[in-house]
Amino acid sequence: MKVLFDTSVLVAAVVEGHSEHKRCLPWLQRAHAGSLEFLVAAHSLAELFAVLSTYPARPRLSPELAARLVRENVAARARAVALAGSDYEAVVREMADLSLAGGVVYDALLARAARKSGADRLLTLNPGDFLRVWPEGTDVITSP
Repeated sequence: MKVLFDTSVLVAAVVEGHSEHKRCLPWLQRAHAGSLEFLVAAHSLAELFAVLSTYPARPRLSPELAARLVRENVAARARAVALAGSDYEAVVREMADLSLAGGVVYDALLARAARKSGADRLLTLNPGDFLRVWPEGTDVITSP
């Protein structure tokens, strides 16, 4: 089974103190064990670093530690799905056609990566956000 992980799940799986850690960690462990094909959108690597390096943990995660967590838990293990310029243009057009504005475009980019990769599941803690931008994805979008 091909599973594309949303950043929300990755953050929760990596940060032990996260309220959803116990729900998300088993999915990351399955990915590491090879019992599912581990996919991420290429831009999620940067997003994961951004979130981890500013996460309100005590003590705060240093940029070096955040980079190491991204590398060891995701970049070294997952297949990164890159989008082309034409994918970005198509997503912007889709958002305009749906009259959606703002940061929702980032969810739409992840949905595009899931479609492009042929993912069986898009794993997220925010299924409603993804259903807004990909209404046809009801059979793919799932929560841990």
